[in-house]
Amino acid sequence: MIPPLQSLVKYDNPVLVSTTRDKRGKDKGKQKKAQLPPVEQKPGLTQTEDILNSILPPREWTEDGQLWVQYVSSTPATRLDVINLQEKLDQQLQQRQARETGICPVREELYAQCFDELIRQVTINCAERGLLLLRVRDEMRMTIAAYQTLYESSVAFGMRKALQTEQGKADMEAKIQQLESEQKELERQLAEWKAKCDAIEKRESERRALEEKRHAEEVAYLTRANKQLKTQLETFLAPGKK
Repeated sequence: MIPPLQSLVKYDNPVLVSTTRDKRGKDKGKQKKAQLPPVEQKPGLTQTEDILNSILPPREWTEDGQLWVQYVSSTPATRLDVINLQEKLDQQLQQRQARETGICPVREELYAQCFDELIRQVTINCAERGLLLLRVRDEMRMTIAAYQTLYESSVAFGMRKALQTEQGKADMEAKIQQLESEQKELERQLAEWKAKCDAIEKRESERRALEEKRHAEEVAYLTRANKQLKTQLETFLAPGKK
């Protein structure tokens, strides 16, 4: 592990807990070295420091085979410390190029450290107030985590819907092509049947005209024949009357 990055939370000096740098016996007297945490060095603040350590656990890291522990500071904060905290926050935001608006993990991390430092300062003066702020911090983090989960699930849902839309779009395009081809086939059949219908109507019209002409000629022939027969009948009956 590497030493932790610089934090806005105020910590005490690191404490060497143990070392495994030489297993053959070198520096045997330094092989296990433990230093009591500040809790036992300051009996008057034991309960407060226990609360601080439960709120802000000590940081641990390994460097050159040595295990180091750094406890949160139990030194009360002054007005100047608060002003320095604000200046450090602005400086870190500028150095780490945090975004001023929108979602920014860097800005979120720095403000979380600043809030932890404020909790540390308040807890030293009033442990109950610090625990209440801890409760507010945890609830805020849970709310943010819930919104983050909701955002991720909504993004995943949107991606699934987008993929489904793309797949449905391809299916719809294929169906549209199929329907267009069916439409063209139906239009071709319609034109074919329409041509057949026109041909049938034309043929029937010609046949009807021919039938009407033939009927008219037959009527005229029968009319002439009727007149001739009538004339012959009158001529035949005329001498008998005299």
